[in-house]
Amino acid sequence: MIVPVILAGGSGSRLWPISRSAYPKQLLSLVGSRTMLQDTILRTQNIVGVLPPVVICNQEHRFLVAEQIQAVGIHDATIILEPVGKNTAPAAAIAALYHLDKDPILLILPADHIIKDVKWFSAAVKDALFYAQSGKLVTFGVTPTKPETGYGYIKVSDQLVEGKGYCVDQFIEKPPLLQAKVYCDSGKYYWNSGMFMFRASQYLAELEQHASSILHVCKQTLSHSRKDMDFFRLNESYFSESPSDSIDYAVMEKTKNAVLVPLSTAWSDVGSWLALCEMQESDQDGNILQGDVVTEEVSNSYLRAESRMLAVVGVNNHIIVETPDAVLVAHKDKSQEIKNMVSRLKQNQRPETELHKRVYRPWGYYEALHQDGCFQVKRITIKPGASLSLQMHYHRSEHWIVVGGTAEVRCGDKTFIVAENESTYIPKGTKHRLVNPTDKSLDIIEIQLGDYLGEDDIVRFEDSYGRVLSEEIQ
Repeated sequence: MIVPVILAGGSGSRLWPISRSAYPKQLLSLVGSRTMLQDTILRTQNIVGVLPPVVICNQEHRFLVAEQIQAVGIHDATIILEPVGKNTAPAAAIAALYHLDKDPILLILPADHIIKDVKWFSAAVKDALFYAQSGKLVTFGVTPTKPETGYGYIKVSDQLVEGKGYCVDQFIEKPPLLQAKVYCDSGKYYWNSGMFMFRASQYLAELEQHASSILHVCKQTLSHSRKDMDFFRLNESYFSESPSDSIDYAVMEKTKNAVLVPLSTAWSDVGSWLALCEMQESDQDGNILQGDVVTEEVSNSYLRAESRMLAVVGVNNHIIVETPDAVLVAHKDKSQEIKNMVSRLKQNQRPETELHKRVYRPWGYYEALHQDGCFQVKRITIKPGASLSLQMHYHRSEHWIVVGGTAEVRCGDKTFIVAENESTYIPKGTKHRLVNPTDKSLDIIEIQLGDYLGEDDIVRFEDSYGRVLSEEIQ
C-alpha cells in the first residue's frame, strides 16, 4: 500500500505578485490548465497499489484545496489542516501517525513541483518502493542538467545499493556557482528534490531517535485533534509547540538508512520566476508571453499580463508580471531576491502580499473595485446554492444591487427575494444573510459605507461551512 502525502502548505513568495499567502503557487495554474496541486495528485494515480491521497495544507486554504481536488475527480482524499506551518518533518509525522494502524508506505510529495515526464517519475517510485519495503528511507535525487545555485545537493557514495539506488554520503546546502559546477561535473551529486518515500513506522522510529521532541508533540496533537466536516483539523495549541524542521535536517542527514533513487527527467520546484521560465518554451526571440502582451525589441524575457494589455519596449532578460493591483519588474538575475522585497512589503503591512483583488471564499469570491475614505465598492459572486454566513457589522452599512441572477436576502426578521436590476439596504448593526437559491451564479455590487471598512468588522452567528463563529470574515 502506498499513500501519497501531498505537502501543500507553502507560501511561494518568490513568485509574487501571482503567488500570495492567501492564494499560493501550489493552487495556481502556472504551466498548463491545471493547478500545481492538481498535477501533483494526478501524477500519483497511475502508480500500482496507490491509495487515496493525504493532503496537508494551511487551514486558511482548506476550501480552495478541497474544490481543486474534487475538480480532478478525487473524492476520497484526506485533507489535514495545519493551524501553523512547522516545515515538513512534523507534517510527515502527522501523516505517519494518522495511518500507523495500517503502516503503509508514504510517498511524500511537495505540491509545487513540475515534473515533465510522468513515466520517469512512476519508474523512480517503483524503484524506491523496493527500498522502502525493506526499511530504508528513500530520497529522490534529480540528475543535474546544469550548475544550479537555487537547489540543495545530495552526494552519493560509490556504493550502489542492490537495485538502482545509492547510499547517501552527504546533504549539502545551496552552493555558490563555482562549487555547483564542480558538483555538476563530478557525477556524484544530485539536486535535492524534497521528495521522499518510507514506511510510516520506520519514519517514526527514526524520528524518535533523531528528533523525539517533534514526535512527542505530534502524538499529543493527533490525540487532541478532530474531524471538522470533510477536514481533519489539527489542535492548534499542541501543534504550535512543535519544533519547525525539515525531513532532511530532522532525519535524513542523521539516519544510516538513507538511500537515493535518481530521477532523470525535467524537474523544478518552481522556486523563482527564472525557474518557471526554464520549464516553458520560448518564442524565436527567447520570450515567454502570457496574456495580452505587445512587444517591440524585447528578448529573453518573461512577460505576463493578468488583467489588461501589457506593452513592453526595448528590454532584455527581464521578468514583468502585471496583476490588477501590482506590477513586478525584475531582471532575471535578481529573481531570487524577490522574496526579500516581499518581506519588506509585509513589514510595511501591504495587503498586496496576502490577498489578490479577487478573494476566494467557500461560497464564491469577491473583488474590491474601489475604496475611498468612508466607502468601498465590491463585486460579489455567489455559487449556485451557496450562502454567506448570518452576520452583522458594527461599523458599516451595505447596499446590495443584483446585477445577475436572483438573491434571497435576510435582513433583520424579514426574508425576501431581490431580482436582477433591484437593490436592497442593510443597516449597520442588523443581522443579515445573502443566499443564492438558484442553479446559476449570483452577481452583486456591494457598496459599503462606514467609519471602518476592514474585513474583521463582523459578528458571525451561523455558517454553512463550519467556520469559527464571530472570528473569521464573511
